[in-house]
Amino acid sequence: MLHDILQHKEIILASGSPRRQQFFKDLLIPFTTDVRPVIETYPNELKGTEITDYLAKLKATVFTELTAKQILITSDTIVSNNGKAMGKPRTINEAKEMLVSLSGKTHSVETSVCFTTTSQQKIVHSSTQVTFKVLTEAEIDFYVENYKPFDKAGGYAIQEWIGFIGITHIEGSYFNVVGLPTHLVYETLTELASV
Repeated sequence: MLHDILQHKEIILASGSPRRQQFFKDLLIPFTTDVRPVIETYPNELKGTEITDYLAKLKATVFTELTAKQILITSDTIVSNNGKAMGKPRTINEAKEMLVSLSGKTHSVETSVCFTTTSQQKIVHSSTQVTFKVLTEAEIDFYVENYKPFDKAGGYAIQEWIGFIGITHIEGSYFNVVGLPTHLVYETLTELASV
C-alpha cells in the first residue's frame, strides 16, 4: 500500500487548501505543508488544463532546496466557463456574478497536480464537467452570504449547500471538483515512490 512505500519519502504539500490537506489525511499519506507566495499569472493564450498545468508548475519554482527523499506536490484548480477561466472571487458581488454565469449551464473544473523531485517533474491533470440547474437570485444570495466562496474557484464548493441543491449532473471525478483528483495523486505517488 502507498502508506508503506512512502516510509522513506518526505511528502511536502504546498497548498493551504484545507480540502486538499484533508484528502491527504484520508488517503493516509504522511505529509508536511509548506505554502510559499507566488504571483499566479499565466500567458493569455493558455486554456483549460494548460492554465492549471502552468500554474501548478509555477508554484514549484519557489522550492529550490529539495533533498533526494522529498516529493513536492503543488496544485491548481480553475473553473472554465464558455472558454473563460474563472479563479477565486475577490468580492461578494464577484462571487454572485460567477454563480449567475454558471446558472443553468455546464462548465468544466480543471485541476493539475505537479510532482517535483530532485531528479524529475511530472504533471497530471483532470477535467470534470459540472451542470447547474437554473439558480434563483435568492439561492445565490443565500449561498454567498452564508458560506465562504472566496477561496473557491468559480465561487462555489460542490460539497456545500449550493452543490446539494444546484448541481444536476457531473461527468468525471467528483473529488477533482472538490479540489484534487485523488485517484491520480495515489497512482502517481505510488509510481514515484517505487523508484
